[in-house]
Amino acid sequence: METDYSHMELSSNTEIEEDSEFQDFERTDVKDMRLEAEAVVNDVLFAVSNMFVSKSLPCSDDVAYINVETRERNKYCLELSEAGLRVVGYAFDQVDDNIQTPYHETIYSLLDTLSPAYREAFGNALLRRLEALKQDGQS
Repeated sequence: METDYSHMELSSNTEIEEDSEFQDFERTDVKDMRLEAEAVVNDVLFAVSNMFVSKSLPCSDDVAYINVETRERNKYCLELSEAGLRVVGYAFDQVDDNIQTPYHETIYSLLDTLSPAYREAFGNALLRRLEALKQDGQS
């Protein structure tokens, strides 16, 4: 059985569907930066001395702060936002508005510029994983 819709009926039905379906999608698409920050910490904690999401600086949907201590014992406060990651302070939980540092797309890139020991630890971990894959391939 065919149903014949006029252009006007089709347009109004489509608008209603778009409004109801996509409104929910847009609301769930918002990133929770605290969760993003936790994922960043878990990803590279093995290669730094200490790293955690700040509990004293405010987190929101669009910004979170991460404290990191490199293996060289240098402390930083990092800002995580949609723009990326950047250093905003040289102590835990410190935001200095006068600091103008570049944004990095990834935590790897940022830590690579801050810490030669991070670079070495990351490289060593990569080598260990490659060796493990090689061993698994030979079994």
